Amino acid sequence: MELLNQLALFLISLLANLLSAFSGGGAGLIQLPALIFLGLPFVVALATHKVASVALGIGATVRHLSEGGLEKRLSLFILMTGLPGVVVGANLIVDIPGRVAEIALGVLTAGLGLYSWLRPQLGQIESRQHRDRRGFVIGGAGLFVIGALNGSLTSGTGLFVTLWLVRWFGFEYKRAIAYTLVLVGIFWNGAGALTLGLIAQIRWDWIPVLLAGSLLGGYFGAHLAIRSGNRWIKRGFELVTLLIGIKLILG
Repeated sequence: MELLNQLALFLISLLANLLSAFSGGGAGLIQLPALIFLGLPFVVALATHKVASVALGIGATVRHLSEGGLEKRLSLFILMTGLPGVVVGANLIVDIPGRVAEIALGVLTAGLGLYSWLRPQLGQIESRQHRDRRGFVIGGAGLFVIGALNGSLTSGTGLFVTLWLVRWFGFEYKRAIAYTLVLVGIFWNGAGALTLGLIAQIRWDWIPVLLAGSLLGGYFGAHLAIRSGNRWIKRGFELVTLLIGIKLILG
């Protein structure tokens, strides 16, 4: 890549991942279309983005873990239920008409933002709920479905995890974002990158600049989320979901 293109891609990656780390997902809204615009086919762009997005999780993890660790049993549950869905979704993406899937995902994503906006108190206070057997079965099924979306269509699916943790398990937004960025950012995206890497090409010469932007964006976005209150994080979440939804619907 030319130096100017590398600089542009770094800035795009930095902005996309900073926004994602603050609101709990959505890096693909900016970064994936940028890769396609620069000439990569969709599946190659998706695989390349997945590899780079792991750095978002690493950058955010460094910042979030300095504020305290994650609950080990719940973290393992999120990984065990979501990772199989990621692998299934990554294998299915080559057979799904991209435009149809993008419109459907756009409607769902915009719906997340509207749902959060219509519930002013959602995610503002921690409230443990659905931690019995039935709650974990339904919660795990939801995470599996979101994992499948994460493996196939990357734009905004971390936002689905954030809202699911808030709505079903009663997390506050700030805590839900920590789980999303660490577990989805590193492990779900890592599994998706590995699976796509086996069935599609990855542009490794684009990876270093994307990794740098993702790592720095993840760290500073997580810092902003930690320093901001749940009210501002909730507004950021709603704005990002609506923008992603509209973008996916319009194409």
